[in-house]
Amino acid sequence: MPAGSTAAPSNSADNVSQPAPRKDPVRPTDDDARALGRQLLRGARSGALATLGRDGHPSSSLVSLATDSDGTPLILVSALSSHTGHLEADPRCSLLLAPGGKGDPLAHARITLKLVARRIARDGAEGERIRRRFLARQPKAALYVDFGDFSFFALDLQGASLNGGFGRAYELVPGDLLSDSAAASAIAAMEEGAVEHMNADHADAIRAYATGLLKAQDGDWRLTGLDPEGADLARGDAVLRLPFPAPVTDAASLRRTLVELAAAARPSP
Repeated sequence: MPAGSTAAPSNSADNVSQPAPRKDPVRPTDDDARALGRQLLRGARSGALATLGRDGHPSSSLVSLATDSDGTPLILVSALSSHTGHLEADPRCSLLLAPGGKGDPLAHARITLKLVARRIARDGAEGERIRRRFLARQPKAALYVDFGDFSFFALDLQGASLNGGFGRAYELVPGDLLSDSAAASAIAAMEEGAVEHMNADHADAIRAYATGLLKAQDGDWRLTGLDPEGADLARGDAVLRLPFPAPVTDAASLRRTLVELAAAARPSP
């Protein structure tokens, strides 16, 4: 290089510091994430339903919930509600389930479900099952469930975003949250009779589930629902979810699981 000349600054990309690659916040889905997602879904009695308004703007509203035998969310809505009209015009929607707790609300688990709404016909086996399961979960809805302007919708699951607390994000698919369809159908066929039998003849076992396994306050707990993944219990407005150690698929495995849980719930002599 001649004397007195000055080297031009290099524009090479090698001399430009590159930002570090952004770490993907979504963790690989594992069994703990699936169990947490199912607990949030099966345990919810209400949620924030987001629909698309006719102007294309998102709108959210509070709805009461139950689940079908396989875990599909169920809602009962009035034709007078804006979200009913939204779902009729565009069935795409989402549902936020966030039970919360003490302290920072963002430290607690929540799940957003991506859904497509489907109106349920009142007549037929599906309509009867959904009405029964919804009222078991929401008994006060008996005041208006048969009004002519109220309809049931099943919210068919397309996917879900689970946040288990700070730094615990997961993307779930329907199979991570829903029960096997054959098992759900088998348990649904016997559910009503099994629930009646348990409440009539095994109230002590249900009470033991609540107090011994779920550490709930003692009282007149009743069984309100059964599905392949667990049992639903209620005492007044309080509800509990009892997950099964493993999914049940038929009457024999359901009976065996309930007996084993009752034995585990009672103190040893």
